[in-house]
Amino acid sequence: MTTDETNTKTDTKASTNTSTGAGAGTMRAVSQDVLGGPEVLRVVERPRPRPGASEVLVRVRAAGLNPTDWKHRAAGIFLGEPPFVLGWDVAGTVEAVGLGVTLFAPGDEVFGMLPYPHGVGAHAEYVTGPARAFVRRPAPVDVVQAGALPLAALTAWQALVDTAQVRAGDRVLVHAAAGGVGHLAVQIAKSRGAHVIGTASAGKHDFLRRIGVDEPVDYRAVDFAEAVRDVDVVLDTIGGDYQLRSLRTLRRGGLLVSILPVPAEGLAEEAARLGVRTALLLVEADHAGMTAVADLAERGLLRAEIAGTFPLAEAAKAHELGDGGRVAGKLVLLPTD
Repeated sequence: MTTDETNTKTDTKASTNTSTGAGAGTMRAVSQDVLGGPEVLRVVERPRPRPGASEVLVRVRAAGLNPTDWKHRAAGIFLGEPPFVLGWDVAGTVEAVGLGVTLFAPGDEVFGMLPYPHGVGAHAEYVTGPARAFVRRPAPVDVVQAGALPLAALTAWQALVDTAQVRAGDRVLVHAAAGGVGHLAVQIAKSRGAHVIGTASAGKHDFLRRIGVDEPVDYRAVDFAEAVRDVDVVLDTIGGDYQLRSLRTLRRGGLLVSILPVPAEGLAEEAARLGVRTALLLVEADHAGMTAVADLAERGLLRAEIAGTFPLAEAAKAHELGDGGRVAGKLVLLPTD
């Protein structure tokens, strides 16, 4: 089902509920008609969607923003030309369930990631998605935390656990360790017993130590490719020449996992020359991964740093901050709270 198809359906079951800032059967959403800067974003009123088979309708209480949001806003990437509603992170309340759904019932508090990249649309008051893209929100995890975690935490989990199989004693290098994916990757690696090295500017090193980084590296003061050696796993969150330079930090047999799934020129050849491995990852909706994320969050082992929260009307302001590339942690929209 496309985003436009999802957004143009109305839900007769949900239409009896009260919608914040919109009439019965409608909702507010952050949309855009053209590609461009944050100024192209606008709040519009749309029909409230309804869940199809195996789907749930969620009243969105918190929806995280990620770098992929501003990249899609500016360039379309996987979504092509607008109009579209961005957002993949969802935390909220199940309002209705579609045919065949047994995991959830109306009233359940859930969080999860809409299928990336085409299951987009979380930056709205309501959204539909596959039931198994969601898990129940644990009571100790507040809704803002739940809205901030899914895409970034799933990315880190799939990179470090599913792909790299990080174990106790492994040396793990995380690039942009104060960023949205990076700071969650640090915590996931530490929960696995790894020794974590993290790159960030010097002003963020206290934050890195607080979340568990054993060796902060100031990428502005030193060349990380010369300062770091014999790591088992590198998590690349930057791409480009960082992929190539990171290969030199790995021990023989080590693994570079990049969440920017476009290889730098010559990456495969250089990895073969050095005797190391590479993997390029695109995050996927994942019920098992979300269950693991929820468990870590419930146990206090995984927590998003919240850099700011914004109502729908200030989505452009949130994008402006994200575009700057200096945010430590996550930005979150609060569509209905």
